[in-house]
Amino acid sequence: MNALLYMLVVFIFGTTWIAISAQHGHITPVVAVFWRFFIAALILFTGLCVYKRLKKLTFMDHLFCLLQGLCIFGLNFICFYNAVDYVNSGLEAVIFSMAVIFNALNSCLFFKQRISVYFIPAIVCGLLGMLALFWHNLTATEIHGHTIFAILLCVLGTYGFSLGNMISLRHQQHGRDVLSTNAYGMLYGATLMAIVAVLRGEDFFPTSSGIAISALLYLAVVGSVIGFSAYFLLVGRIGAGQAAYTTLLFPLVALTLSTFWEGYQWTWSAGLGVILILLGNFILFYRPQWILKLPYRLKSLKHQ
Repeated sequence: MNALLYMLVVFIFGTTWIAISAQHGHITPVVAVFWRFFIAALILFTGLCVYKRLKKLTFMDHLFCLLQGLCIFGLNFICFYNAVDYVNSGLEAVIFSMAVIFNALNSCLFFKQRISVYFIPAIVCGLLGMLALFWHNLTATEIHGHTIFAILLCVLGTYGFSLGNMISLRHQQHGRDVLSTNAYGMLYGATLMAIVAVLRGEDFFPTSSGIAISALLYLAVVGSVIGFSAYFLLVGRIGAGQAAYTTLLFPLVALTLSTFWEGYQWTWSAGLGVILILLGNFILFYRPQWILKLPYRLKSLKHQ
């Protein structure tokens, strides 16, 4: 079950990058995020009510759902949607991969979860792999004031995503239903985005583009209802740190699709990046015994 959820999350979130880029220029970030999670919340509430599976939540649960909506169904996306005007998607993907580190640290901080001995070498491989995968993008990025601001936005959005993970973990540890808390979290997130859009005077119906509307529906139904439900279930089953490792695999799916549809040209550094990311994935989930013996081997070499 864990493997199925893991692969489902990687595939779905890996394809949402294309759908997000299809909306660019047709709809503002705030309105795009509003419609995405409003539609997703409507679908979830309808399904849960029809099948009588909508669970009652306490006042404190609703407060946490509101905070989750702000962190992961609002702030996270607004930061990345706005940053894309100043940094390329490759740099965004590299920064977003920091969610693995944030989740591990936050799990230890908030839930006293120990960091696995396999986690550190896996993360080193994964982050080095992300750097290699997008090396061309990173070297092509000119650093100036707007770039630094966009990088900080991406870091803020990534940390918001991590906090949303912690809240979902809190829900599940208190026996709260994932679909019900997701529905309320998405509704609260959409409401907050609607308030921001009204205050900014933005148009809620800015486009009639078939591509943009199709992308929006894909993001709402597949990317949000199915994707986030699967992801948060994974967080509860294997832990936030290991679940966040999927963020290192999203770009592989996106670049594979780009190879066939957009003619993406692979480089040696990108190939090396793929190998390192997959190696980190192997270490994290298969836990090879040689990792445990590595410190002793290094120590013995040092004394020779």
